[in-house]
Amino acid sequence: MLYIIRHGKTDWNEWHKLQGRTDIPLNDEGRAMAEEARLRYRDVHFDLCFVSPLIRAKETAEILLRGRDIPIETDDRLMEMCFGEYEGVENSFWDPDCPVNVIFQHPEEYKYPLAGAESFDELFARTGAFLREKVEPELAKGKDVLIVGHGAMNCSIICQIRNLPISEFWEAGIENCELKKLI
Repeated sequence: MLYIIRHGKTDWNEWHKLQGRTDIPLNDEGRAMAEEARLRYRDVHFDLCFVSPLIRAKETAEILLRGRDIPIETDDRLMEMCFGEYEGVENSFWDPDCPVNVIFQHPEEYKYPLAGAESFDELFARTGAFLREKVEPELAKGKDVLIVGHGAMNCSIICQIRNLPISEFWEAGIENCELKKLI
């Protein structure tokens, strides 16, 4: 089985700031969400966990799996999508002229990276390589794999597993600390 979960909340989630690769820790609510998820999913079997190296994902994984003998392995390919100079922008959705909104509102129209942001092609290439190199061999051995990651990064994995078009990219999303079974 393959499972995926998004990290707990951060202050930047609360403030509607684009995080991307900016390394923001969980806030108290995020830690409580991870603890709640630990209890809710305690009977779900995992053999191993892959996690983004960003602190909000690592801390979520550590809380979620506390007390269980499950190896946690970080992989840089699980970092959140890079939003370039738009990381830290607050309330971009309320500014109709903010160029980064195309990523969220019309992903199929986001063809060229904006101001240092990552393209969907780059995101899909790195997460696709991760799936082929790390996840597929473990699934072939019958292992139950957990991925702890981020909003856009998780969506890229879900889209690849479920063969969804880029126009449905965000429909694949997961709320903070919600577990989704993919395979």
